[in-house]
Amino acid sequence: AAFLADAQKKIPQPDSGLSARAWWEKAAEGDKRAVILQWAYTKPIKSAEFFPYSNDKFEVTPASEPIPTDAGKLRLRKFVKKSEGDWPAIIAGVLVLKSDGSEPVQSYEVNFSVAAGTTASASAQPAQSLALMLLYAFIGGMILNIMPCVLPVIALKILGFVQQSQEHPREVARLGFIYALGVLASFLVLAGLVIGVKHAGKLAGWGMQFQNPQFVIVMTTLVTLVALNLFGLFEVTLGGGAMSAASDLSAKEGAGGAFFNGVLATVLATPCTAPFMGVALGFAFTQPPGIIVLMFLLMGAGLAAPYVVLSCEPRWMSILPRPGAWMEKFKIAMGFPMLATALWLLSLTAPHFGPRGPLWIGLFLVVVALAAWVWGEFVQRGTKRPGLAMVIAALLVSGGYAYALERELHWRAPQKTAGGNDNIGKHEADGIDWKKWTPAAVEEARKAGRPVLVDFTADWCVSCQANKKTSLEVPSVRAKLKEMNAVSLLGDYTVEDPLITEELKRFARAGVPLVLVYPKDASKPPEELPALLTPGLVLAALERAAK
Repeated sequence: AAFLADAQKKIPQPDSGLSARAWWEKAAEGDKRAVILQWAYTKPIKSAEFFPYSNDKFEVTPASEPIPTDAGKLRLRKFVKKSEGDWPAIIAGVLVLKSDGSEPVQSYEVNFSVAAGTTASASAQPAQSLALMLLYAFIGGMILNIMPCVLPVIALKILGFVQQSQEHPREVARLGFIYALGVLASFLVLAGLVIGVKHAGKLAGWGMQFQNPQFVIVMTTLVTLVALNLFGLFEVTLGGGAMSAASDLSAKEGAGGAFFNGVLATVLATPCTAPFMGVALGFAFTQPPGIIVLMFLLMGAGLAAPYVVLSCEPRWMSILPRPGAWMEKFKIAMGFPMLATALWLLSLTAPHFGPRGPLWIGLFLVVVALAAWVWGEFVQRGTKRPGLAMVIAALLVSGGYAYALERELHWRAPQKTAGGNDNIGKHEADGIDWKKWTPAAVEEARKAGRPVLVDFTADWCVSCQANKKTSLEVPSVRAKLKEMNAVSLLGDYTVEDPLITEELKRFARAGVPLVLVYPKDASKPPEELPALLTPGLVLAALERAAK
């Protein structure tokens, strides 16, 4: 019995959680072509071997060449010799993992779906023009200005331009450059974050900070305070001592506000992916640190460019209304888009903390708002006992933090971190019946000869949600999917998922959205759709997949 049990352990298991990938390394040389096989592992592994199943149309040579790669992955180079037909889309066989070079740890039956192109890794990146990628980064940064993520900050900048329109042109230009400095400094921080993540052996992605629950809470609180400031509950001013020391620098506060607006615009821009940006970021994330920094700086320059141009040409501001009492009302009105942004950020906490998470964070924000009102009404504008008001405001914030965030939410170590898959299924009664994306699910559907629609999305990705509302969850696309008997798979990236990160990297994408359409012919590669969709684009891709 023990002998049989030991033998059963050596039977190859179905591929489960390996995140197996394959791609052609380069173009064919006659009837021979190099293929790269890669997979992730969790047990201590030192080496591996792949034994392919036989096939009448091609042969996988026995020799394997190990290739260095990221931590937690193994990569082999093998050669395929074709005898007839097209190059294979799937290579099947047995993968044997070893811990000491001789004794197998585990073996798996694996079906490698071979991508038509090369991988997104730096070792096999197709040649791309650096100058073109830099241009894409700049254009993508400019387009970010009209994305919904940045609109609340644009309203603040318009108000700032009106306020500055009566000042000296040199001062207007100075504030414009300070705003740009805030944007560039923030993009430098993002570039440093990407480099640090890559140096740690992990995969970086655009908008990845929104997968961190602590970051989302801090941003929600910050944006709420910005809204309360616009409503006039309190004012952001320098303290008495600092004010006295800076009495001769009356523009100091204006410069600080311009810099902060640049930082805020950058942070709020990260959930959006503009056209051209996806290609530029996918290229940047595979490059050395110097290129990453350069790409991010160009993107930041694109985001800041319109404001710098307007600041340097004050005559173009003549179309704006003259400053007046209406500006105070406009300022209050701009608090509502900022409050809506805070509400949207609040909704992103549910996947991390469960359905009651937004409740406790919302209660904390109410206490913060009360403390802000006490501060503004009795400290900044009051005349009696401001010290007592300061103590009350501090007690409110600390008490709300201790009870709501620490005791009830455990926000520093959330117990529920496996969210993000709650979006699987039908979003509406007659909506698309989404199934959870896995490499195995794609392969199973393709083996059955069914077309596949894959939507990699996230709750915090504004572009993804816009695509879903306008181009995916629409009657024409739903009807087409049913007519084709297609399989619809959803990869939810709201919370970090290494499998999805690896898939995005395989398609040279730095983040979501990524929409793929797999033809029913399993020998054909998937079609990547643009970052911003229309129903026509989706329907045309589905029509091609059905042939």
